[in-house]
Amino acid sequence: MMSRSDYPPGYDDSLGPLYGPQGGNYPPPPAYGFPSYGAPQPGQPSAPYPPGPNAALFPGQPVGYPPGPYSGHPQPAGPPRAGYPSPPPMPPVIPPTIPSDVLSSDFCSTDTGDGFAASGSGWDSLSIRHAFIRKVYLILALQLLITTAVVAVFTFVNPVRLYVQRNPAVYWASYAVYFITHIVLVCCQGPRRKFPWNVILLLIFTLALSYMTGTISSYYDTRAVFLALAITAVVCIAVTVFCFQTKVDFTKCQGLFCVLGIVVFVTGIITTIVLSFKYILWLHMLYAAIGAIAFTMFLAYHTQLLIGNRKHSISPEEYVFAALSIYVDIIQIFLFLLQIIGASSR
Repeated sequence: MMSRSDYPPGYDDSLGPLYGPQGGNYPPPPAYGFPSYGAPQPGQPSAPYPPGPNAALFPGQPVGYPPGPYSGHPQPAGPPRAGYPSPPPMPPVIPPTIPSDVLSSDFCSTDTGDGFAASGSGWDSLSIRHAFIRKVYLILALQLLITTAVVAVFTFVNPVRLYVQRNPAVYWASYAVYFITHIVLVCCQGPRRKFPWNVILLLIFTLALSYMTGTISSYYDTRAVFLALAITAVVCIAVTVFCFQTKVDFTKCQGLFCVLGIVVFVTGIITTIVLSFKYILWLHMLYAAIGAIAFTMFLAYHTQLLIGNRKHSISPEEYVFAALSIYVDIIQIFLFLLQIIGASSR
């Protein structure tokens, strides 16, 4: 029985050369057929072969990247790069506190039975009331302008964005400044009412909270930041118009708002502790939803205190505290909405 060969028959040289002569210094073409078993294969380096998968194949060739950290993976690990950024920090939450010396509740009864804190005081003059409201909203507009500028820089300037993400220590330092200035402005009547210390402390407070807001915004997509900003603007305008038009008195529910602030504060602490060990999406979204609803109600409460046509109002001398309270409410609404929108867009 004849054995069949897997190779084609060799070319008979007596029939003439297979290829014609070529001009120039081109090398002659390889012989027809396949090399025998054990002979050097065309296109392959001769022994000794490279000792590893990342060694140079030919002399002078650059070597590959260092291998991966796991055994059994000969593939190159690729160029070194920075790791993924850590999850965004939780927004700062301090229970809204209103000292007793800030409120004015010397109201008198009218024929309809409605009591107003502004009755019988300087609030009877519309010029004083309008001047106080204009001053508060002018300060508030400047605060929001500073925060918007900081958030825009941290969102669009990529080097700044990477810097704030890789340096969380600056965030916690700004948190300490925010906490201290907030306590001083809320609890100390002297610095809160004495010019220019009240303006200086309010500026430091605004810069610290703006840095924290910009840092948190840098972790989210630009579209999520714009969408959260737009929804916050619509919500704040709607709440403000509602407070100027409605007959519902939110200032009578001080106990309810006190309990609500404590609930948000305790829930925030528990959520922060749990998420630091294991991220749970539904818990994070639940806390963000509770925070957004709670601070929307706080915004309505503080706006009616500013207007001064309800049972309780803020004294005209407390324009710094009024601006601080509404500013914190708006920033918290934005941060909680950003967490909801940012998590849903991932």
